[in-house]
Amino acid sequence: MKLLPLILCSFVVSIASAAIEGETEHFYYRMPSAEEPYIDTQRGSRMFAFKGTQIMLSDDCGKTWPHVAEFAEAQNITFSVLLKNGNVLFATRERLFLSTNNLKSHREIIVKRSDGSDYLPHPPIKADQPGWYFHSLDGEHCFDLAGKEMLVWGNYCNVLGGAVPVNIYYSADGGETVKLAYAFGQNPKFQQKGAPADAPMLGNPKNQLIARHIHNVTYNPAENAFYAVTGDIDRGDGNEVHWLRGTYNAAADQWDWKLVISVNSNSRFKCGGLNFIDGKCHWIADANGLAIGNRYDRGIFVSDPKDITDTTKHSMLFNPGYESANMFHEDGVFLATHCAPASPYGCGIIWSSDKGKTWTQYDLKEFGARSGCRINAKNSDGWFRIDLRKGWIEQAEVLFIKPKR
Repeated sequence: MKLLPLILCSFVVSIASAAIEGETEHFYYRMPSAEEPYIDTQRGSRMFAFKGTQIMLSDDCGKTWPHVAEFAEAQNITFSVLLKNGNVLFATRERLFLSTNNLKSHREIIVKRSDGSDYLPHPPIKADQPGWYFHSLDGEHCFDLAGKEMLVWGNYCNVLGGAVPVNIYYSADGGETVKLAYAFGQNPKFQQKGAPADAPMLGNPKNQLIARHIHNVTYNPAENAFYAVTGDIDRGDGNEVHWLRGTYNAAADQWDWKLVISVNSNSRFKCGGLNFIDGKCHWIADANGLAIGNRYDRGIFVSDPKDITDTTKHSMLFNPGYESANMFHEDGVFLATHCAPASPYGCGIIWSSDKGKTWTQYDLKEFGARSGCRINAKNSDGWFRIDLRKGWIEQAEVLFIKPKR
């Protein structure tokens, strides 16, 4: 497939605020100044942010921040979500917290196993390397199941922050209780360095399926089922790339997960950005194993869920040419991002505003080598929110993008 040309953009830097603003043919974009709060998530008109040793909440898309609280570990926040009932769930590297009163107070939430027992973080060998238990690569985690909101997400881990188990978490009560939905097995390649020989391995000893981390968990209303996709590669202990399909029995508060497919890493199944639109599954691949015939099995694909394992029944919508595991769709707009270390783009944006009929790629070079992840749905002012990460995963800045039409 012939790649579309790299398209640059016009931009201006506001000297007073040091914010960067600009536009392309298809969208406006803005990066807040370094003096503004780091906006970690958004929903509707609400935003959750942190700055210094404070956590903050806005009710007007970040124009004002009336709710502020001290939180010593603010700079270690790796995850947050705004619930439909108004609750704020947020996490540091290995601890989870809930506020039910606009940050006036918060309490720690201990994850529960299916048997009701506490699921506690492991004692780290190095205190500053407890692992990222709750950080996600995707940005939307709340789903409507028969009129009831479910929070479901998986942790993108074992890149920075120390070794950690790979899990899927959920809450069916607005964050008041968080439980394990699925726990991957013990990956020998991702254990604590320097641990005693008799130290327990991290992960579920009863599960033979291993992964390095989770790329994406999302919901297909047409099937009333969740899908989870993982990375990374085969390191000699079994494949780490899997698709899982899970169904939730609300009456019994139980999950039933089935393995859809396991593969090595030069495959379109090493992916992320799953979006179910009109019952069809759309995803973007970051295949990066050994090339087969000088070709990588990459692109943006669509398939009927029943045909996911049959590549002959997939349709490729577009091939950006480089690795990506982040894509989000809303109101006919597809927004995806390049993985900066694997792409000649500085900060690459993959865009379609006509339901995937035509595609354009932009390079927002003024931001340097940045990878976009944790894409949030548009806020009430019409802006998507994206994490920009240094290289691939180190926290850097926040980018907002607003479609022109």
